[in-house]
Amino acid sequence: MGKPAHTLSTAPMLDITDRHARYLFRLISQHTLLYTEMITTGALLHGDPGRWLGHHPAEHPLALQLGGSDPESLARCCKLAATYGYDEINLNAGCPSDRVSAGRFGACLMAEPELVAQCLRSMQSATTIPVTIKTRLGIDEHDDDAFLYRFLDAVTAAGCQTIILHARKAWLKGLSPKENREIPPLEYQRVYAAKERYPECTIILNGGVRTLEEAQQHLRQVDGVMIGRAAYDDPFMLAKADTMIFGDSTPPSQPQQVICRYREYMVQELDKGTALHHMSRHLLGLFHGKPGAKRFRRYISENAHRANAGIEVVDEALEQLGPLAD
Repeated sequence: MGKPAHTLSTAPMLDITDRHARYLFRLISQHTLLYTEMITTGALLHGDPGRWLGHHPAEHPLALQLGGSDPESLARCCKLAATYGYDEINLNAGCPSDRVSAGRFGACLMAEPELVAQCLRSMQSATTIPVTIKTRLGIDEHDDDAFLYRFLDAVTAAGCQTIILHARKAWLKGLSPKENREIPPLEYQRVYAAKERYPECTIILNGGVRTLEEAQQHLRQVDGVMIGRAAYDDPFMLAKADTMIFGDSTPPSQPQQVICRYREYMVQELDKGTALHHMSRHLLGLFHGKPGAKRFRRYISENAHRANAGIEVVDEALEQLGPLAD
């Protein structure tokens, strides 16, 4: 034990890593750092902050990712986040979505390093919670080391010491967010080089990591690894993370244990008025590779959206599976 949470984390994924998904992740791994989906400053300042910032105490260690480019608004959001007890606040400077760029945040901020530095200073002045940044290796034709290091120089000069680098550049026009996760080539060596250039910083590698074994290989070169879609598509890949990555000798979580505890959680949430499908959708990858997994997924997908759908839908879906290990 004793390794920092950044050693392994799950990525902030828009419309995916809500509080229900994070609770499920936490049932599988006790130590992996969890990130919220990106939440815009506008949603927090002009909407219901409790809807976005509320979370279960079990989710910690937990980081909030913010999307925005106005230093004052970001500072106000950091103060809000502090009242909800987050362990970290992360600035999104890597999302290539058109709607994100239109709001002047995400990957397009790489073209404005001084503005990003102002944002980071403003955020840090508003809270004692660690402030970090997630970004790419470049944008569009601006993808050389000079461009990247000019950006990172500004980030580090602003006092930000923890940097998550998605090991691809982003195309701001012409590619969808999904294509931006797949088409630009992975350049892990450039992330390794960034760690050599900024040895005092915590450098976390993101992008294309599919297994814990791959994460272990990267950890020879960088301080942490962030896993995204692979962890959501097959959450039980995280079951051995506490042992393999964090050195915890506690036996890994088993499917039967996790589904029983998540079922209890769903029952409690249903009593509060939460719709079943908001929680059950995160179960679709839980039994990846198990006998009956396809039937389980189909049953959940076809029935969880029904009006007044209750926990019996999950129970009936579980009957589609073969025996689960204890």
